[in-house]
Amino acid sequence: MLACRREPVPHTPVWFMRQAGRSLPEYLRVREGVPMLEACTRQDMIVEITMQPVRRYAIDAAIFFSDIMVPLKAIGVDLDIKPGIGPVIADPIRDASGIDAIRELTPDDVPYVTESVRALLGELGSTPLIGFAGAPFTLASYLIEGGPSRNHDHTKAMMYGAPELWNRLMERLTDMTIAYLKVQVAAGVSAIQLFDSWVGAVAPEDYRDSVLPHTSRIFREIESLGVPRIHFGVGTGELLGLMGEAGADVVGVDWRVPLDEAARRVPPGKALQGNLDPAMLFAPWETIERRAKDVIDRGRTAEGHVFNLGHGVTPTIDPDVLARLAEFVHEYSAR
Repeated sequence: MLACRREPVPHTPVWFMRQAGRSLPEYLRVREGVPMLEACTRQDMIVEITMQPVRRYAIDAAIFFSDIMVPLKAIGVDLDIKPGIGPVIADPIRDASGIDAIRELTPDDVPYVTESVRALLGELGSTPLIGFAGAPFTLASYLIEGGPSRNHDHTKAMMYGAPELWNRLMERLTDMTIAYLKVQVAAGVSAIQLFDSWVGAVAPEDYRDSVLPHTSRIFREIESLGVPRIHFGVGTGELLGLMGEAGADVVGVDWRVPLDEAARRVPPGKALQGNLDPAMLFAPWETIERRAKDVIDRGRTAEGHVFNLGHGVTPTIDPDVLARLAEFVHEYSAR
């Protein structure tokens, strides 16, 4: 957590988004026959899957095994995560009555989160545990579109054409996200990350008007809890400065913007996280090593740097390559 707080570190810390699951054969064995959202509510599976990459890799943090849709499911939204597709909403929300049906989340809605975090703390020892949540824009996009979307047409139609309705939905989702993150911090996570996977679809002016006020409120209300706050989105090169303004301690950078350029775009007082292209891990090791060195060297221009991929681990990545990469990051950055 030192790098997140922009304090001196013996080497660049490393962890990987989506390190818990997907590419690990032991994960596939544990998950066999168990739907994703069910796995996210079972303490035994949450603990085991969270621990699997910690046992395999020389990583500096564990990532709580869950999904950004968990709090929506917990408050009664009719949704499912379909293999090969992603989250699918039974009744997309496009009017006031749908928004009003989104109720507040309480700790009693997600007891498995509290229980699993506490169980993990006993297993992890000194290894930090990172919790996370989906950001309001990305959650709103799933709710409005009914599932993954390339263009986010319905989402933008509400944001542009019905701003009062849009803000009402965003406020509900912001309240839910704050409550969900507070549950994780109260249970003992060492840091939190807010994922805004689809916000790169928004122009800077629209981000400032329609997204930033809600994201800022989340980070503002979490600040007093004293844990580092990380903010990440995909395709957000033009938004990095605004994302830095939102209030997180660490801004995640995808693979499209070099870290030294990201350090110029993000306001002072922030660390950076990233940003090796996940597809790079399919290249020969010599190429991976060269590009990892470049990421680490550029990361030195930031006030703090956590090495990560520029997005999540993909399902077909060889775990042995990730293991080798984590060891290399420590070795090279300590020189």
